[in-house]
Amino acid sequence: MFTGTLVVDVLLGDVHSLKGKRAVIRPIVSELRRRYAVCAAEVGETDLHRRAQLGMATVAGDAGHVGDVLDACERWVAGRPEIELLSIHRQLFNSDD
Repeated sequence: MFTGTLVVDVLLGDVHSLKGKRAVIRPIVSELRRRYAVCAAEVGETDLHRRAQLGMATVAGDAGHVGDVLDACERWVAGRPEIELLSIHRQLFNSDD
């Protein structure tokens, strides 16, 4: 069993409040969950209105499948016009670890 995590640090566009930030982040997190069947949440920078860290995690029996799902999530997030991707951190865990 393999577990993969992906954390992306993003800069939000024309957002001037935490309420505005939620209006941008919430649909992104919901769509990641729906489209890719991953666990997704805002995991950092919660007190800043123009920055966010989004975390995604998935589990599969094959490391290749985990990588494919995280690649797809990364591409989808990078393609969102309302955010700018600043950094990406990815980890893969084996159940034997």
